[in-house]
Amino acid sequence: MTQLKIAVQNKGRLFEDSMALIKETGIKFSLGSSRVLVASAKNFPMDALFLRDDDIPQTVADGVSDIGIVGENEVLEKKMDVVIAKRLGFSKCRLSLAIPKSDEYNGVEYFIGKKIATSYPVILQDFLDKHQIKAEIHVINGSVEIAPGIGLADAIFDIVSSGSTLVSNRLKEVEVVTPSEALLIATPNLSAEKQAILDELIFRLESVQRAEGKKYIVLNAPKDKVAEISAILPGMKSPTVTNLAEEGWVSMSSVIAEKEFWEIIGKLKTAGAQGILVMPIEKMIF
Repeated sequence: MTQLKIAVQNKGRLFEDSMALIKETGIKFSLGSSRVLVASAKNFPMDALFLRDDDIPQTVADGVSDIGIVGENEVLEKKMDVVIAKRLGFSKCRLSLAIPKSDEYNGVEYFIGKKIATSYPVILQDFLDKHQIKAEIHVINGSVEIAPGIGLADAIFDIVSSGSTLVSNRLKEVEVVTPSEALLIATPNLSAEKQAILDELIFRLESVQRAEGKKYIVLNAPKDKVAEISAILPGMKSPTVTNLAEEGWVSMSSVIAEKEFWEIIGKLKTAGAQGILVMPIEKMIF
């Protein structure tokens, strides 16, 4: 039987988020130990390889693993021949240049002749070349943010999420070079059998992600208010309307975005809706 091999980061937040998303698709792996290197799914034709994040692009490009979940920053840095099968929308961050908080910044010319510490020299060099900036790149693996404070560099180029690490090291973000998020990447020219498995995986992932931040709402309303309430509850196409046993009343159901929840509830009550029931959604299949 054909098995699809997926490479996943072996630890950290990306590992946790990746495995949580896979679990939501109904795919079950037996992870008896935190140090397991290979695992097979119980109910889906897929094997998982647990690797360092910076090894995943090459592993997928070489066909050792068919697909992988990895940060976009690693894909850009390694420049391997892989296909972006799907943007996953989590582990969002950005790759940015930062300088000492006390320094004045008037543009990219600041970096001319400066020493910049980074773990991403390829992406940084592309940026400098684009802006015709000549600077010295000092490659550091980990703890890049301390480099200016101990005199190793004048500035840094690193991943930024909340920016709190920069603040604690008396640095300020001055240039966002590129955004980054988790990607599902694939080996070019997968076999038809493996592509079919990947398509099924993507279908499941999309079903889970469509449900994120969505609520299923059911309410009772007078028949003469259906048009008004339908305008408030457009749903995926239009609300479902069902006649109730009580003459002149209907039940209506739809899907709403959680971020609009309280605003919509207020409008529904004003329009005459009663008995409003709101439920979470696990999956949305189109």
